[in-house]
Amino acid sequence: QVQLVESGGGLVQAGGSLRLSCAASGRTFSDCTIAWFRQAPGKEREFVASVGVGSSILNYADSVKGRFTISRDDAKNTVFLQMTSLEAEDTAVYYCAAKRWPSSYSLWGQGTQVTVSS
Repeated sequence: QVQLVESGGGLVQAGGSLRLSCAASGRTFSDCTIAWFRQAPGKEREFVASVGVGSSILNYADSVKGRFTISRDDAKNTVFLQMTSLEAEDTAVYYCAAKRWPSSYSLWGQGTQVTVSS
């Protein structure tokens, strides 16, 4: 079964750090763009960051630039999101998603909760 599984979420104080992981199984994802999205209570899901095939292209939402870093380890079929200088506004459920060009994001994980206390 092809799936993405997120982990690494939790409760952290403002200014702290967390590293999220997105582990893919069932097939290799080295030919996919992987992205992180998040959804806070009462808000729409929003894009956070993405990493292209071979880490050739990295994209970040303006709200996380300079604080979050996305990376991938294709040997482990895993993508990471290193989050630093966390703010209360970063509180959300974080999802990873995969897509193969030229399709849209079609495979999603179940999400991991990140809560930042101020």
